[in-house]
Amino acid sequence: MTIPDEDKPWSGRFTRPTDEFVEQFSASVHFDQRLYASDIRGSIAHATMLAQVGVLTVEEREKIVKGLENILIDIERGDFAWLRELEDVHMNIEARLIDRIGDVGKKLHTGRSRNDQVATDVRLYLRGETDAIVAALERLVAALVDVAEREADTIMPGYTHMQPAQPVTFGHHLLAWVEMLLRDRARMLDARRRVNVMPLGSAALAGTSYPIDRRITAKLLGFDAISENSLDAVSDRDFAIEFTSACALLMMHLSRFSEELILWSSAQFGFVDIGDAFCTGSSIMPQKKNPDVPELVRGKTGRIYGNLTALLTLMKGQPLAYNRDNQEDKEPLFDTIDTVRDCLRAYADMMPHVSVRRDAMKKAAGAGYTTATDLADYLVRKGVPFRDAHAIVGRSVRHAIEVGRDLGELTLDDLRRFSDRIDNDVFQVLSLEGSVSARNHLGGTAPAQVRAAAVRARERLAAKE
Repeated sequence: MTIPDEDKPWSGRFTRPTDEFVEQFSASVHFDQRLYASDIRGSIAHATMLAQVGVLTVEEREKIVKGLENILIDIERGDFAWLRELEDVHMNIEARLIDRIGDVGKKLHTGRSRNDQVATDVRLYLRGETDAIVAALERLVAALVDVAEREADTIMPGYTHMQPAQPVTFGHHLLAWVEMLLRDRARMLDARRRVNVMPLGSAALAGTSYPIDRRITAKLLGFDAISENSLDAVSDRDFAIEFTSACALLMMHLSRFSEELILWSSAQFGFVDIGDAFCTGSSIMPQKKNPDVPELVRGKTGRIYGNLTALLTLMKGQPLAYNRDNQEDKEPLFDTIDTVRDCLRAYADMMPHVSVRRDAMKKAAGAGYTTATDLADYLVRKGVPFRDAHAIVGRSVRHAIEVGRDLGELTLDDLRRFSDRIDNDVFQVLSLEGSVSARNHLGGTAPAQVRAAAVRARERLAAKE
């Protein structure tokens, strides 16, 4: 099926056919066809509203709806030929509808424009994809909480500046990831509110002279609100930018997780082992096991940053109202959706297959004088001002470095060289278990607090916080 230029919807104004290259250059159907279900759903709601206000007869509405439903079946069966010369998903579906049901199909576009049609389609599509991403986030959070609870007593070094700082529990570390992801979910849910505003009825830019009732259409399509200004409604892409911004933050978090997993799975750390199904080897070095999933997620983060920049740049110079520039919003938006969903799936699938090498973690936590702060706190409790305690511990650490021992391996006499306030009870303070257990407060790393935080995280997931 080919469409002669004289049969194209805009042919009345033109005397010459579209240049073949321009037709190819301006076509979007090769990527916007994924909006087909949203487009058909929006058209069915529009036709239903037109019938209710008397612009269409009930019979015309039934014929249009049946035709659209059959087209949906054809598309999902793979029996629909997408034509480049019809430019986009909207005109392809409308042309097929007219071909099937005749002139009645030409009435479907009454009271609307492709400008408000595409804005509606993208919002409907993005609403569903936002829900899918939220579900994927929740699946990953649940997997992390399970591991965190299981590893509530596992001691590892906590780092600042990538230097051993203080002992923490692995469960506590994973719950830091959970907090990031819960903020990502909150951002997605908040952004969804601004996605779920209906522009349909704005027509090209000024609204329509037909007696439409936008409340009917909004209810049929499940929109929470209706756009207040037709100029803004057809040209607004803030919702897509906001969604992509939330995705950029999410990917930044996943990239940070990836960096840690890559480090932890290295021979130099040896803290974790990532399941074979999520790694690959080398074509030349037979011993290699490469953490491909974390590396790819870290790399794909740049794609999302690029998509966000592309959307911001796309919009920054546009006057009101709709401009053809906005055709360029879909590919970065679609790529963002696909990339984020894939990364979340990969992580949620992978995390249950990350095994923890507890002995290696604990050994690393015992190096680097990570209980030094505990010794300072001990001295403060003995009445030493903190700044003096800090200096005492600094000298103690320097001595331990000189003799090649950890603080907990020094004798009581060694430690008392630096302060006579130090007694035998100091060795409980200098143990890794004592250090983490001492942080027994809301937000602390103590095993009891980790288990309590895991329970609260599950409650927050269930409450859609």
